[in-house]
Amino acid sequence: MKLNVGGIDRILRIVVGLALIGATLAGMIGVWGWIGVVPLLTGVFKFCPAYAIFGMNTCPMENK
Repeated sequence: MKLNVGGIDRILRIVVGLALIGATLAGMIGVWGWIGVVPLLTGVFKFCPAYAIFGMNTCPMENK
């Protein structure tokens, strides 16, 4: 599993994920807010399966 999420992309994923989960727990949005788990986990683990499928990479590290 190569790292393919980095920098601003990673921070935005974590913030959006936490915001969606928080809004769901606060009752502001419905159960669909739990979809925030996906961007949260992809940000934490620095790997996005969709990026891998489409050959994208925002991670500044050298891929060896």
